[in-house]
Amino acid sequence: MVEIRLHGRGGMGTVKAAEILVYAAVMAGGYGNSIPFFGFERQGAPVTSFVRISNKPIRPKTQVYNPNCIVVLDPTLMNAVDVFEGAKEKSTLVLNASTTPEQIKIPDKIKKIGIVNATSIAMDILGKPITNTIMLGALVKTTNIVNLELILRRVKELFGEKNVEAVLKGYESTCVYER
Repeated sequence: MVEIRLHGRGGMGTVKAAEILVYAAVMAGGYGNSIPFFGFERQGAPVTSFVRISNKPIRPKTQVYNPNCIVVLDPTLMNAVDVFEGAKEKSTLVLNASTTPEQIKIPDKIKKIGIVNATSIAMDILGKPITNTIMLGALVKTTNIVNLELILRRVKELFGEKNVEAVLKGYESTCVYER
């Protein structure tokens, strides 16, 4: 089982991104569940969503305390929340940033890093800083955990062609680093 924790802010589509990941896992014949966690339910407040994906039925229906993969939709959260809390050894980080891994304090247990400037892509394609679809493309490129075509299908159903373009641009623009 792969456990993923997504960190974003209200209005960025963090919860919807988790739901799309689960959709892709289930449509591919696997299992998945997503659990959102809201503090203050308002735009801009920190939001966390938890995803489990497996090829076997999933029993836990709780938050993900020890993720294999951490996705950060808003880089300012790195200063406000311990996004690395509980990360397993040899974890993966998928980060919205305009930097390289050397410029960011990342724990040694993070062995694979995918970085994409999702905010810039969102502004170019969507005209607003909603990064969820771009980060889905970045996650698929970094981990290959779900099928890109299934992500694209669901994104098109929910959000239309511009967001399909955003997923693809996120996929193409992600730089993956191994440590």
